[in-house]
Amino acid sequence: MVENSRSAVFAGGCFWCTESDFEKVDGVIQAVSGYTGGGVDNPTYQQVSAGGTGHVEAIKIVYDPTRVSYKQLLDVFWRHIDPTDAGGQFVDRGDQYRSVIFYATEEERQLAETSKQALAASGRFDRPVVTDILPLETFYEAEDYHQDYYKKNPLRYTWYRSGSGRDRFLEMTWAGETVKLGTEMSPTTMDKVKKATKYEVPPDEQLKQTLTPMQYKVTRENGTEPPFNNEYWDNHAAGIYVDVVSGEPLFSSIDKFDSGTGWPSFTRPLQPENVIEKKDTSFFMVRTEVRSKHGDTHLGHLFEDGPKPTGLRYCINSASLKFIPADELEKEGYGSFQSLFEK
Repeated sequence: MVENSRSAVFAGGCFWCTESDFEKVDGVIQAVSGYTGGGVDNPTYQQVSAGGTGHVEAIKIVYDPTRVSYKQLLDVFWRHIDPTDAGGQFVDRGDQYRSVIFYATEEERQLAETSKQALAASGRFDRPVVTDILPLETFYEAEDYHQDYYKKNPLRYTWYRSGSGRDRFLEMTWAGETVKLGTEMSPTTMDKVKKATKYEVPPDEQLKQTLTPMQYKVTRENGTEPPFNNEYWDNHAAGIYVDVVSGEPLFSSIDKFDSGTGWPSFTRPLQPENVIEKKDTSFFMVRTEVRSKHGDTHLGHLFEDGPKPTGLRYCINSASLKFIPADELEKEGYGSFQSLFEK
């Protein structure tokens, strides 16, 4: 640890994202995910994410003050959140995901208040800046699997972040402006970031080793598995279905119904932008094939004989899917969909 290092605590919604953003800043030594601001000792993720504890997801930043100042860290913070949202941040809703600056000294409080006033007066936003500025209380480190999540689970982190709406908001708000800390990205770094925002498809030779023969036949060779003899046709558990190849979210158990066909059937996609339609003229008939956008995985076919409210039937091969149970969404990197299954 650097001698005379200091720490700062910020909350900006999902701590996977804020940790990742701050650890890219020159002068930041470490960012630790955790919880603070509430009245429950040693809270768990389950307690905090459910709301009611008073805690928020936060990060504790350890930094070298000779390389980056607290004022500069505030600038980074403002440029990575939506400071006008009092109800959470992006896809994560609730007080436990709101934005907060936690000050440990009077100097930090004054700097935070000044920076907030400057942002509000800048005209950058057409709504009030509502980020709280509060005294720092006990900071509790989050569970091990949350620490450095973006490094340990890069694909799952990318799936979550790309679907959260955070980056789209930041791009529209700041229009490519960089934080003035000498942290502009080099072409190599920028290329890595661009690649990280896409759903990756492993090489074909790797897929042949990791997929079952039926999964490979269906996903890469446009095959069809037998009805009533596949993994998910009769699955009634709560959760979401993702592309077995790329991991992109496709369907939800909420929209699943028993079509009597022997294949998993859904009335609509979970994320329509991830499901594309193509004309299929094979077998001397005209049908509508559905494929995943990023994985280019053959999923099945779309028919117009489904139940209300859509009248559609997405008839999908189990071999194209991986099921993520509702109680494992956060752990598997799909926490943005957790609210779908909360009563």
